[in-house]
Amino acid sequence: MGDVVNLRMARKAKKRGQAEALAAANRAAFGRTKAQKQADAMEKARVGRLLDGARRDPGDGQ
Repeated sequence: MGDVVNLRMARKAKKRGQAEALAAANRAAFGRTKAQKQADAMEKARVGRLLDGARRDPGDGQ
């Protein structure tokens, strides 16, 4: 026969694992310094300006 499993303990262990995964995701998303957030915003703005500068007008090809 298989091992006896306490379902209450298994549910609690599963819930703890999910909570830890969520905490790790939150640390990655929100656990950055102000300087890192500003650097990311500046990089995103730079890429946006670069793409806008390379955009063609709809009437250029005709």
